[in-house]
Amino acid sequence: MKKYLIAIISLLLVISLAACGGKAGSSKKGFVGIAMPTKSSERWVHDGENMVKEFEKLGYKTDLQYAEDVVENQVSQIENMITKGVDVLVIASIDGEALTTVLEQADAEGIEVIAYDRLIKGTEHVSYYATFDNFQVGVLQGQYIEKALDLKNQAGPFNIELFGGSPDDNNAYFFYDGAMSILNPYIDEGKLVVKSGQTGMDKVSTLRWDGAQAQARMENLLSTHYTDEEVDAILSPYDGISIGIISALKNIGYKELPVITGQDAELASVKSIVAGEQTATIFKDTRELAKKAVEMVSAVLEGKDAEVNDTETYDNGKKVVPSYLLEPVLVDKDNYKEVLIDSGYYKEDEI
Repeated sequence: MKKYLIAIISLLLVISLAACGGKAGSSKKGFVGIAMPTKSSERWVHDGENMVKEFEKLGYKTDLQYAEDVVENQVSQIENMITKGVDVLVIASIDGEALTTVLEQADAEGIEVIAYDRLIKGTEHVSYYATFDNFQVGVLQGQYIEKALDLKNQAGPFNIELFGGSPDDNNAYFFYDGAMSILNPYIDEGKLVVKSGQTGMDKVSTLRWDGAQAQARMENLLSTHYTDEEVDAILSPYDGISIGIISALKNIGYKELPVITGQDAELASVKSIVAGEQTATIFKDTRELAKKAVEMVSAVLEGKDAEVNDTETYDNGKKVVPSYLLEPVLVDKDNYKEVLIDSGYYKEDEI
């Protein structure tokens, strides 16, 4: 009788566990793998933390991993997430073209993929893309330079140098093209002069958005092309690059810095703007982007269509990925309190 009761209890336990359904270790809502590029950029730390907070608030289990800008690490981390049994992957890729094989593995397991901020290219296995209006980011940077130098009214010429983002990040081309849509007419007219002659992403890109690489290039530009003249403006697509550029300018003895743009409103750059060094940055509220990613994941897991507002722009070479684009905001010394402090993104004592 005792053996019979033990067998019955064991059977009931197995049935109970089976009734829970889902994959091993997943919660009732679902299990989400989040693959981020690196912790070396402040904004990716915020992105990851914001997503985890939003997902867990709704009852999802999460696995957040940072690959420290090593493509092989990110591929390995995604493979590990697939093995753990995630239901959905949210991926901010390091190299947008390096994930084709691992995403085939994800598809074979029925795991859907949301591209986060950076487009994943060369694969059909991307369901949605959550990002900001990346072309508009560049437009805002170009317009700021246009306004700061009063290009519509001044004869010039003004010297400008151009920096681009990482060539393996699809966004970098949108940023550059957006800015050049504003600046190119002035270059053609002769109001803006690129003394180095370096234009186009093949010449101005900065691998992995590396500030040290940007600093080295800026130092070379200054020593080669600006021994008798000064540079009046620098198009920088990202705050980490801007900090490197500023270091180069200070090292060579610039007292009054040129107009310098940036992106991501990283704390060091916001402090630099307040101190009168970096001139402007583009704020992309990662709290809102995290919420949008969570909404997309929820829709996918519920078998619904996610909300999108762009079905034409982001062709990854295999498909046009349905996207939701959030609006970026330019921040300078005049509005940083309103945009960054009043919104709760930073506290005043941090800045």
